[in-house]
Amino acid sequence: MKPVHLASNRPPRRFYRGGAQLGALRGEPVGAEYEPEDWVASTTTVRGEERLGLTALPDGTLLRDAVAGHPAAWLGAAHAERWGADTRLLVKLLDAGQRLPVHAHPHDEFASAHLGAAHGKAEAWYILRGGVVHLGLREDVTHERIAALVTSQDVEGLLGLLHRIDVAPGDVVWVPPGELHAIGAGVLLLELQQPEDLSILLEWRDFAIDGAAQGHLGLGFELALAAVNLRARSREELGGLVRRSPEAGSVLPADAEAYFRLERLPVHRRATIGRGFAVILVRSGEVAVAGERFGSGSTVLVPDAAGALVAEGSGELLIARPPSPDARNGV
Repeated sequence: MKPVHLASNRPPRRFYRGGAQLGALRGEPVGAEYEPEDWVASTTTVRGEERLGLTALPDGTLLRDAVAGHPAAWLGAAHAERWGADTRLLVKLLDAGQRLPVHAHPHDEFASAHLGAAHGKAEAWYILRGGVVHLGLREDVTHERIAALVTSQDVEGLLGLLHRIDVAPGDVVWVPPGELHAIGAGVLLLELQQPEDLSILLEWRDFAIDGAAQGHLGLGFELALAAVNLRARSREELGGLVRRSPEAGSVLPADAEAYFRLERLPVHRRATIGRGFAVILVRSGEVAVAGERFGSGSTVLVPDAAGALVAEGSGELLIARPPSPDARNGV
């Protein structure tokens, strides 16, 4: 098994604008106005869909089916022994053509108990183009107050509750499950997340979605808002959620690595990509992996059975992986 060059996989008709920066990053024509996400190496469908969102390999086989047929070869024996054919990872490229709404994602226990889902949705972002993000509450908020803001669609009130943070390329943002957040207009990022499409929307006033009907995951807001963290984040705590990535090596905090891992690998002539299932973004330059050359913006899927690989050339790789089979979370 060898590394696989993946084409773009942009689900259409998302509820917010974006996509032009994805075209520029990938060296592709600009897509439709509402195609702000590229689902990379996805075994996850858009919520409510049977196939939309899934990645197809170059021969037409769905990655989900290929992994199900040979989980140890794709994911590694230890991973397959613990989690079977569950990749434990969804990677996205996201171009915020407009500020995203204030929202949150449920944690594992809530998703399992109330949605029958295998995972919640923790996520982390590697910033490719900077701007503003909104993350975490500035003060403790009661369930009644947050519910009233949602009902009235007081967007200014909702945004005013959150920390406003400037981010630059190379910054990393860890978004634990339940944490309120919104990505600002113009931000381009690489996102690692648990493989689910589960969002609790607190805001929808200026978006192409009926949030009153769809924003609560079919649970009603009374229950859905119970999955939201209403405790304030101090500036000190924010330092653990938003930070500058090191020039090389692991870039995520330990809490995030219980869900997924991300490595920054500069390539100056030669570098080694460790063995294991991985999703690679060529962040810059041109790099050959296993003899095939990949330019900036390319995404590459590496099965475990490919073994350790040599990267040659000049550039930088961002290497996303599932959690280690020794990670504490998960079953």
